[in-house]
Amino acid sequence: MTPQAPTPAYRRLSVEERRVQLLDAALVLFAHRPPQEVSLDDVAEQAGVSRPLVYRYFPGGKQQLYEAALRSAADELTLCFDEPHEGPLLARLSRALDRYLTFVEEHDTGFSALLRGGSVAETSRTSSIVDGVRRAAAEHVLSHLGVAGPGPRLRMTVRMWITAVEAGSLIWLDEDKQPPLDELRDWLVEQFLAALTVTARRDPQTEALVAALAAEV
Repeated sequence: MTPQAPTPAYRRLSVEERRVQLLDAALVLFAHRPPQEVSLDDVAEQAGVSRPLVYRYFPGGKQQLYEAALRSAADELTLCFDEPHEGPLLARLSRALDRYLTFVEEHDTGFSALLRGGSVAETSRTSSIVDGVRRAAAEHVLSHLGVAGPGPRLRMTVRMWITAVEAGSLIWLDEDKQPPLDELRDWLVEQFLAALTVTARRDPQTEALVAALAAEV
């Protein structure tokens, strides 16, 4: 008789592993469909589990699951700006934007639903999660500028640019992802430098920063 290959032993997932599995399934669905069009049955089917199991881990239902998935996506977006403090600043910014825009491209429908709001799943908690991504991204950028105690004009410029990146990403999706991602990335980096240049006319701190950036080019 030909020996048969042993059947892999069944391994019960830990609580954390099961939770991650359900969140991953939810993120796949939210990435391509607005939150109001995703049901718990859809998540259960995507994960290959029963609906009661989804409720066991998320007794608050779809809203709790959506908020947990949103936090997971927010963590990923925040990490996009977590770039090593090495090399020219604008090159670092380009790499961070590459990761950010790639995330946007891969999660287009979900990204739009998340940032545009108006969803039945939107609450003050979900709005807070999204705002946390914007603030964290701004803090990452400020840390790369290497300015001790950035003043209000510089901080405002960075936060305004983060808002422009977000808005530009949404418009890019509306325009069928045109121009190409690499061109959009370079354009956004140029806009950052332009915004700093305008602020430099009113703020000596930013003026010194722009001079330092010019020396890098």
